[in-house]
Amino acid sequence: MNENIQRYAGFWRRFAAVCIDGSVIIFALYYMQAFLLYEMSIIVAITSIPLTWSYFSGMESSPLQATIGKMAVGIYVTDLQGQRISFGRASGRFFGKILSGAILLIGYLLAGFTEKKQSLHDMMAGCLVLLK
Repeated sequence: MNENIQRYAGFWRRFAAVCIDGSVIIFALYYMQAFLLYEMSIIVAITSIPLTWSYFSGMESSPLQATIGKMAVGIYVTDLQGQRISFGRASGRFFGKILSGAILLIGYLLAGFTEKKQSLHDMMAGCLVLLK
């Protein structure tokens, strides 16, 4: 097989990565709350979005190009040319997931039907999710 050919990550592999990443985030938030007083749990609620945003955007724009869940299933995020994405582009992709979810998850389901297996937030940010 030609090594220059990009192999796109399919819906189910991406879904598995989301499940793993969700578990990582929930564990981190639970761990934070376990060490705070009950009255302080509002801090956990307030920090959950910045924590989640920095996790996804930081990991996907890092040299790893993947979150823990993506690494576990052997996928990574690139721009349309196959290059590492910037933190700004990763942030746009992260916040684009709000729209992908807000329209009855149809934005996510697109990954199962588009030629390059892109979800709506991937198309908005100009990103691809590829197999390692």
